[in-house]
Amino acid sequence: MKLSKRRSALLAAGLSGALLLSACGGSDDSGSGGSGGGSGEGGGTFSMYIGEPENPLVPGDTTESEGDQVVNALWTGLVKFTEEGEVDYTGVAESIESDDNQNWTITLKDGWTFHDGTPVNAESFVRAWNYTANPQNAQDAGSYLSRIAGFQELQDGAATEMTGLAVVDDTTFTVQLSQPFALFPSVVGYNSFYPLPESFYDDPAAFGTRPIGNGPFQAEEDFVPGEGITLTRYDDYAGDDKALADSVEFRVYADVNTAYNDAQAGNVDIIDVIPPDVIESAESEFGEGFIRTESSQITYLGFPTYDQRFADPRVRQAISMAVDREAISQAIFSGTRAPADSFIAPVVDGYREGSCTYCQLDVDRANQLLDEAGFDRSQPVDLWFNAGAGHDAWMEAVGNQLRQNLGVEYVLQGNLDFSEYLPLGEAQGWTGPFRYGWSFDYPAAESYLTPLFTEAALPPLGSNYSFYTDPQVQDLITQGDQATDEAEAIADYQAAEDIIAEAMPMAPMFFTEIQSVHTENVSNVRLDLFQRVVFSEVTVNG
Repeated sequence: MKLSKRRSALLAAGLSGALLLSACGGSDDSGSGGSGGGSGEGGGTFSMYIGEPENPLVPGDTTESEGDQVVNALWTGLVKFTEEGEVDYTGVAESIESDDNQNWTITLKDGWTFHDGTPVNAESFVRAWNYTANPQNAQDAGSYLSRIAGFQELQDGAATEMTGLAVVDDTTFTVQLSQPFALFPSVVGYNSFYPLPESFYDDPAAFGTRPIGNGPFQAEEDFVPGEGITLTRYDDYAGDDKALADSVEFRVYADVNTAYNDAQAGNVDIIDVIPPDVIESAESEFGEGFIRTESSQITYLGFPTYDQRFADPRVRQAISMAVDREAISQAIFSGTRAPADSFIAPVVDGYREGSCTYCQLDVDRANQLLDEAGFDRSQPVDLWFNAGAGHDAWMEAVGNQLRQNLGVEYVLQGNLDFSEYLPLGEAQGWTGPFRYGWSFDYPAAESYLTPLFTEAALPPLGSNYSFYTDPQVQDLITQGDQATDEAEAIADYQAAEDIIAEAMPMAPMFFTEIQSVHTENVSNVRLDLFQRVVFSEVTVNG
């Protein structure tokens, strides 16, 4: 989720963030790299690798890293965040205010327009939020609106709009939540809360191919699956962060290794997450074009709790305790992945070292738990991951450790592109442990809990791919949401984490540092809190 404008003490308490599942594939097209044409002060074209987005390019339906990169070049939300994780009112909102943390008034700045020239007004937010939250529209990010009054009635079919939303005038609308939530101004920085123009509702499918946003770049051509899209600078952009480059070309690759080879050859300018096996050589290869970014991401080994074989928590605990995370980090990631020991990343307040007891390697205890659960060791375990994103080696290492430490064979299931992988998970199609990655959607401890382990976050409206729920977890998160004291809120979220850590619906594997590269064609390349390239700042070198 996101941060709030007023930066209350509670907001500072927790950094949460944008949903990100690590990078994946696309085509093997190379073409020419960024074509230059700039003087170093503006102009020119640059290119970037992405994998195939899971869904059409609609903000409320985009919760993964591939589409997220493009959507956030096309849109600007109500608020942004500073590099320190504080809410920054440099987006569309002039203010987001409340006297009780439940009834909010959002005032918009004048002058913002969509790329088709129509105004960004209160109605463009309210109508978009109602569309995203409506289960009939099956938007992946719909669960983020679940705190708004009337959301449940919308899910039950008893209403067509949420009662908690009301337009006051063109630049003002009100939001009533079902209960107090001090972090609300942070949450509204996320994709689910972006505005949509009137033209969206005429043909949502066509819109997702050629989106119309309000951000620094615009789409003047269609997104082509397997190829990508080129966005051009929107000269009437109302924000302070106007794009320096004339255009950015997003290139879809099926394999990040192919993209990296193209970057070496100067044929694609930016690779946001490089393959694990080039981490040691990339710095000497790219020099100042090698970037290391502290990440909010946690890499998980998730469990399909709906599968009877993995329904017993002891099985999930055992598999987690049988994996030597440090050995995998050293062997596969050159020591750049820290073994995860919590469900809340160290980059936010609320992290506790060692809060995940079952994240510690303990082979004897793992075998004892597996025996107590009556697990059938004669049948292999399927290990699922998306293809082309560099996950093969570490998932195979996990399988080898399960074989060595538990006497259980494994079968790698890594043939699906990212755009196929997640839909299979939504349909409860994963038949064994699966790779999953999560970055906060706004800086807060709560952002690692609500979107992954609550009923409202179950697919298709959310990202709870383990399909684990527990009423106690929800009650504790609700208590934390309503707390007026920072320490009290964090204590409630940590109590919820303790229950999750006992159930182990997902096993935290690594806290992630991101390694990126860029060619000499570009400069001023950085990744933000959400592991997105800040495209508006990129300069094309002449």
